[in-house]
Formats: sequence, C-alpha cells, structure tokens
Amino acid sequence: MKLLFLHQNFPGQWKHLASHYGADPKNEVKFVTTRGEVTIPGVERVIYKLHRKSSGQIHPYSRSLENAVLYGQGAARALLALKQRGFRPDIIIGHSGWGETLYAKDVYPDVPLLIYSEFYYNAEGSDVGFDPEFQKRELDDVLRTRTRNAPFLLNLVASDWGLTPTRWQWHQHPQIFRNRISVIHEGVDTHHVQPNPQARLLLPTGQTLQRDDEVITYVGRNLEPYRGFHIFMRALPHLLKRRPNAQVVIVGADGVSYGNALPNGQTYRQRMLDEVSKMPGYDAGRVHFLGRLPYNQYLTMLQVSSAHVYLTYPFVLSWSMLEAMAAGCAVVGSATPPVQEVIKDGENGLLVDFFSPERIADRVGEVLDHPDRMQALRQAARRTVVEGFDLRRVCLPAQVRLVGMIAATQEILPAGSSA
Repeated sequence: MKLLFLHQNFPGQWKHLASHYGADPKNEVKFVTTRGEVTIPGVERVIYKLHRKSSGQIHPYSRSLENAVLYGQGAARALLALKQRGFRPDIIIGHSGWGETLYAKDVYPDVPLLIYSEFYYNAEGSDVGFDPEFQKRELDDVLRTRTRNAPFLLNLVASDWGLTPTRWQWHQHPQIFRNRISVIHEGVDTHHVQPNPQARLLLPTGQTLQRDDEVITYVGRNLEPYRGFHIFMRALPHLLKRRPNAQVVIVGADGVSYGNALPNGQTYRQRMLDEVSKMPGYDAGRVHFLGRLPYNQYLTMLQVSSAHVYLTYPFVLSWSMLEAMAAGCAVVGSATPPVQEVIKDGENGLLVDFFSPERIADRVGEVLDHPDRMQALRQAARRTVVEGFDLRRVCLPAQVRLVGMIAATQEILPAGSSA
C-alpha cells in the first residue's frame, strides 16, 4: 500500500498510524512536513517550506485563512513534486488544522483524502466567551469565529472522510458534515503508560518525590487560561494552607498554544505568581515549575501523583488527561466538555466547577484524605482508558480499518460512529 501523510509538526497525531504502515516493507510511506529532526523507520520525510509568512496587512478575520493558504500551497508544491516523480498514493491522510490538506485533491484528484478534523469553532457552547476574564464574547469575536472556520470548511468539502477524537468534538461540526466524520481517538499506549508504585521523581531542588508523598500535579503544553492554569494557581493558597505536607508539581512551558498572549511579553505564569504570592497560605517553596519534560520523566511525574488536576475550556481534549488516567492518577477534572465524556464523577475521577478555586481545593483534599477509598477510583480511571482508548487493542486497529476502507473506496461507517 502507498500512503502519503501530511502534518506540519511531524508526526503529530499520525505517529502510531505512520509507524504501523512504515513497519511493513510492502508499504511505501511518505510524510510531507516542515520538520526534519524526527524519524520513523520505514517512513520517508518530504520537507517543504513556506515561501513567505502571513503579511499581517490583511483584515484580522482573514489571517487564519491566509496562513492556511500558505501551508496548503507549500504542501501542494511538495505533493506535485512527488507526483512528477511518479508517486501516486492509495490514500492521503492529513491534519486539516493548518491548511496542508487544502489543495491535496487538486494535485491528486482521484486519490481518497482522509482528514483529521480536530476542531470546528462555534461562537456559542464552546471556548469562545467561556472565560470572560480573558475572552469576552462580543460581536467582533462572533464574526471572527465564523470566518476562522473558512479553511476547515474548505477541507471538509474537499475531503472524502474525516476523523475526530471525541464525540463532543464531532458534534461541534456542522450537521451536514457529521455523517462523513468518524470518532476515533489517537490512543494511549497503556502498556507503557501504567502505574508504577516504585516511581521516583527528582526535583531540581534535589528533593525526591514518591507515591507515599502528597503530590499534586498539573500539566499543560503551555501554562495558559485555556487549560485553566489561572484557576489552578488560585486554588494553591487554599490547598497549601490546608495541606502542610503537600508538594505541587507543574509541567508546561510559558508560551501560548491557544487564545491570546498577554501584552508586553508577560507570561501567564508571572502574572499568576504576582497575584497568588500575595495570598495567605501560598508557599513558593512547595510549588515546583518543571517546564516541559522528556516523556519518561513526565510519565514518572504522573506515577508519583496523589491528585492530578486537569482543567480546560470546552475545547480539544488533552492527551495528558487520558495518560494521567492510564497511569492510575486520581484526576480532579473540570466539569466541561469533552472531559465529561470520559470522566464520570465519583466513578473514575472527580469533576469540579472550572471557575471555583475553593471547590478545586476541596476535591483535591477529598482525594488526599481518603487514599484507600480513592484506590478504586484510580483503578476505574485506568480501566476506562484500557477499555476505550488503548492504542494497540482499540484505537490503532480502528484507524487501520478506516484507512483500509477509504483506500478501497468501500462503504465506510454510519454517521458519528467509532470504527
């Protein structure tokens, strides 16, 4: 089989799927990307570059479309070069979020196109205006949100089928497209991500944390409002005052993945430290910011966690929440979609009001006060991931079946089902 993958941040969501096909020497697998430092055995990277950056001199509503056009154009030129060399894939598989799949069908009109349609923006019932502190839902925001979907709509129209990781993310798409989008998560390697009672986490201070310690953990790719960092920080004075032995471990960088950056280069970490350091109970010596960690060290952090806090706007579900559950964490999660799709309060985790630092502290305290009772919850959390999100037994086989059916142009799946 000949497969062509597209993702500017190689390999992104296609890591396991590309590895699966690359492992079979009968397959010819090419991956068009802007990254050149990562390799996958059996997968040939095809690097492309944007011929220019967004001009910045266009209407603000149109910037996402211009960026998508630039990525789509760069990817299309790489695809055209492959075509001129005689390469014709049986299927094209790409992430539509940056526009790289925008012109794939113009280069290969007779090749099936499967897109990862991760998110479709809505002005109501989603992230827009959810947190008025950082994002008010005014008319300008509503209009910009509608326009922001232009490249996603173009991709949906051009593609043969779509893929999205959760039912809630599927439901965010316009109804007219849902019957051509399957719900299949990327999956969690639950053999690698599992509890380890012997885990030890060495902190930069020289202190070592283990499962018997009171360790409160928080993870974000970046420390920002979309993942509730500001609310978590406001919960810390309450937590630290009540739990004199607790240590807090925070993983994440100081950039912005979603939403708006603060003016004058200020980070959300500095802004929140300026706020909470003045609050009674906050103890900076027990709050450890580790930045971004190598994966195995990040996994160790989850394995020593006594209570893991996961907060998010109604938005894309983070891999880290499912990995925390697979590692046997007691997760205190925000009662927001799509968290509620996975965590059932009191069964496999605890849910809490996103905007209530005091209630977050209460629920974390509930976990720390009853470690024996919470053991059943931890086991149920892992079981949820093993049964519904396991990479090898559930998600990867479902993706492979879907790819095979699309490549063979057979009848695929009913609307919104999991493969």
